[in-house]
Amino acid sequence: MKRRAWMAVVVCVALAAGFWAGVGAAAKSYQFTGTVKVVDAGTLTVEKSAKETWTFTTSKDTKGTAKVGDKVTVYYTMAATEIEAKPAAPATKKSKK
Repeated sequence: MKRRAWMAVVVCVALAAGFWAGVGAAAKSYQFTGTVKVVDAGTLTVEKSAKETWTFTTSKDTKGTAKVGDKVTVYYTMAATEIEAKPAAPATKKSKK
């Protein structure tokens, strides 16, 4: 009976560790800091430098607000919305001369 209890504990710990590892991988976040240039319905454009400007999509779930001229740090995650796969081209062999 003790052996079964220990096996159950080991399985539960392994499942919990796997679950939290997956959550951590899915929740990877990034940040971008700059000055707000444009605020439109559903978008926020932030400029870091003259060569680097990013536009972010916002929703009703986005926390915080900003207005043009504010210095902001935007926290975001990258999530795929669609993946279109094409087969890889076959490798060609080079002939020796």
